[in-house]
Amino acid sequence: MNDASQAEPKTMRSMPDLPTPLYHQIQLVIRERIDQGYYGREGMLPSEMDLSREFKVSRITVARAINELAALGLVERKRGAGTRIVPREIPPAVPANIDGLLESLTSMGNSTQVTVLEFGFVLPAYDVQTELEVGANELVQRAVRVRSYNGAPFSYLTSFVPGHIGHNFDESDMAVNSLLSLLEKNGVKVGSARQAFSAVLADPKIAQALDVPVGTPLLAISRTVCDREERPVEYIRILYRTDRYQYRMTMERDKGGADPIWSTKDRKPPTPRRARKQA
Repeated sequence: MNDASQAEPKTMRSMPDLPTPLYHQIQLVIRERIDQGYYGREGMLPSEMDLSREFKVSRITVARAINELAALGLVERKRGAGTRIVPREIPPAVPANIDGLLESLTSMGNSTQVTVLEFGFVLPAYDVQTELEVGANELVQRAVRVRSYNGAPFSYLTSFVPGHIGHNFDESDMAVNSLLSLLEKNGVKVGSARQAFSAVLADPKIAQALDVPVGTPLLAISRTVCDREERPVEYIRILYRTDRYQYRMTMERDKGGADPIWSTKDRKPPTPRRARKQA
């Protein structure tokens, strides 16, 4: 069985209707293949002619895409010798489990580093009003942060907290504590969270903060955290680098209905063997 470095990458056609230039779309696809190991750690890219046939674009477009990769230090071009992958160490992805969600978030906050880019109190936009259940004229605390792991940025966070809670801590607190821990330190008893997943492309501002090219696909998560009385205490929008972040969940086959489905498994600590024998 061939390993990942020997796998044949799927043909991915460029999409001329997207506002992102064709050469940049192709650069993103090839970059993802490099990160996935399709060409091997020190392998060679296909020729410009082969890539132009695959993507159905001109060789000039392909050449511009490869030049972008070379400028990023991902490949090395030599006349007459083709384009070689530059070997590099890729930081391990930060794992987070959807099982035990709130505990995972607290653990992540304790093991990563934060840079606060913006902090203040603002009037809420409509989506913030809806999620936090506040009025249009009620100030909310807004913070923009970048979270890093081993010195490499992996998430861009924009958080909102009701003003009466947000006034209890400041920018310096958010630089050294997770938002969940700050909420709990200030008497909030966190009870639940709901969230939604989607995907976006990095705009220039976010691309610079996350150290990725403009147009890089990012995992987008919006999350609303509630206290034990189901009152919203935090609304946050997070953009993750997909090469440095993994979201994991445990699932089980639910055979209770007529058509078995997969459902998220509620993980619990295993019972000690001795206790099981005595039960």
